[in-house]
Amino acid sequence: MTVEQDLVRVERLDELVELLDALDEPAYVRFSAGPALDVGHPSIDGESGLLLPGLSASRLRAEPWWDRPAREWVARKVCQYAHLARDGRFAWVLTGREVGRGPDSEPLLADVVPVARLGEALLEEADAVYRTAFTPGRMPG
Repeated sequence: MTVEQDLVRVERLDELVELLDALDEPAYVRFSAGPALDVGHPSIDGESGLLLPGLSASRLRAEPWWDRPAREWVARKVCQYAHLARDGRFAWVLTGREVGRGPDSEPLLADVVPVARLGEALLEEADAVYRTAFTPGRMPG
């Protein structure tokens, strides 16, 4: 049995929000070939080729200033890197200890613990929520 087969599969956005609420620590989303290949192997900066001090991911918990529904924040964060979900890569949720910031200011994690895999239905729902709640690409005026 692989690590991916052991992961809880989350198919609905509200299920993901509930899962995040139940965790006692910050959770992150990562799009990759999965934890079996990632855990214990830090990310590499694609432009410089440098080995980063941790695994790059995107934080899923809303910032304190966020006063809109949590599901909108989570949808936005899931959609931020959804274009990477191709060629055998998929979205998965993890926890870990932040050890730095990557070149895009993303958290870099050590002591990674895989939590869940996000299903295609959740990605589609997140995209629909994102496009309804936000104006993608709009610049501040």
